[in-house]
Amino acid sequence: MAKPCPPMMFTLLGAGLLALTAVPAAAGPDHAKNADVPAVLVGAGDIGSCASDGDEITAKLLDRIPGTVFTLGDNAYVAGTAAQFQKCYEPYWGRHRDRTRPTIGNHDSRTDEGDPYYDYFGKAAGPKGKGWYSYELNGWQVLVLNSTCDLVDCDADSEQLEWLADELSDSDAKCQVAMFHHPYFTSGSKHHSEPRVKPFWDVLYKHGVDVVLNGHNHNYERFAPQNPDGKADADGIAEFIVGTGGGGLNGFGHHAAANSQARDAKDFGVLKLSLHEDGYDWKFVAQPGSTFTDTGSADCH
Repeated sequence: MAKPCPPMMFTLLGAGLLALTAVPAAAGPDHAKNADVPAVLVGAGDIGSCASDGDEITAKLLDRIPGTVFTLGDNAYVAGTAAQFQKCYEPYWGRHRDRTRPTIGNHDSRTDEGDPYYDYFGKAAGPKGKGWYSYELNGWQVLVLNSTCDLVDCDADSEQLEWLADELSDSDAKCQVAMFHHPYFTSGSKHHSEPRVKPFWDVLYKHGVDVVLNGHNHNYERFAPQNPDGKADADGIAEFIVGTGGGGLNGFGHHAAANSQARDAKDFGVLKLSLHEDGYDWKFVAQPGSTFTDTGSADCH
């Protein structure tokens, strides 16, 4: 029988502290999970590049972590062609395709508006030409959105946002996580905030979504819960940027964005989320030899 998970933490922890698979020594009443066996959601974005060995490194990390694999877009560089999916994604992350639920990115959309992406992942990628879909995992609602707003409408009155609002309204899930490629909040130096995904945040926040996962910037960053205006909010959304899947790394600006609590631009790696019935644990699993770690736990709203 599993013991309760640790109390809510939103701080960067030192190496050697809580690992997601470890049994904690103590717990508070908010995490009395008893027989709660978490589901695992693990992955990253910005992955398959024939010019980098980072995807080989992160695929080996996935080999040791069971569960559902997610991607956060830009799966096959540089243009998402069928050949690039076969040569640059398939040899490594492709061996986990049967357990992967993907997200489309701007590089995936460069060829025929993403046709090779939809062909490669099949039904797991959602409706062809749309790319948004949802599924359930251990009582959690997982929402995958398409933030390539040059090709799909991301406005508040768009088909995608109406679908999102309906999905959230119809769901009785206590915990929810959404993922899309472009971040609204980021400290990255290469790509800045994508304002066109603000309507995503508005709807997600209104419905009490707990976590947002993004890629696009090739680094790792975690934000404390905040509202769509960027104000710290205990009932807000915790954002993770995990653009460390293998397609190169890039850094941060001189000043961290508000509410940014953990950052790393030196390591390839994947984010492991352990989804409990009423909360989650997170762990950034970095490449071998890394000294960076970021782990913690939080309750759902």
